[in-house]
Amino acid sequence: MTDQVALTPAARRILDAASRLFYSRGLHAVGVDTIAAEAGVTKKTLYDRFGSKEALVVAYLRARDARWRERLERALDAHPDPGEDRVLVLFDAVEGWMTQEGGRGCAAINARAEIDDPDHPVAVEVARQKAWVRELLRAECRAAGLARPDDLATAVALLYDGALAASGVGAPPEPFRAARRAARTLCAAHAA
Repeated sequence: MTDQVALTPAARRILDAASRLFYSRGLHAVGVDTIAAEAGVTKKTLYDRFGSKEALVVAYLRARDARWRERLERALDAHPDPGEDRVLVLFDAVEGWMTQEGGRGCAAINARAEIDDPDHPVAVEVARQKAWVRELLRAECRAAGLARPDDLATAVALLYDGALAASGVGAPPEPFRAARRAARTLCAAHAA
């Protein structure tokens, strides 16, 4: 996993290749032979750096999540005052992210859809990422003085995840804008 593996140049190439392949083709459709060939390394090097395909998948999800969080933090920094705008900035940031990084929806949701076991490390990682978003939204709803911030954060997180899933299948058009409008309505209903 990226927090446990020193990213040597070979490890970086492996992670970059795996990230492209996992996102574009899916976890089960991509084998370690394909990743190693794409990265220009041997399978032994891949296993030496990451230990297993499972650990490489978790590293891919964590690296993508870290990049997303950095982007979201920059968007939040542009709205320093607590309020509804800081709750809704999530939708603006993710729309730009998906334009740049997406095309197939949410990497975490896609990965979780391929895993049946809720205790699998990939499922645990996805749950951790989704819990982080809900907690961020709870904090922003509280700071904005919105009523029932836990309930509101859960509803906004569901709109966010729904828009992410919809963006991967291409329907409806402009899912992030539609979700943002619905989230704004919810925020207005929870204004104190």
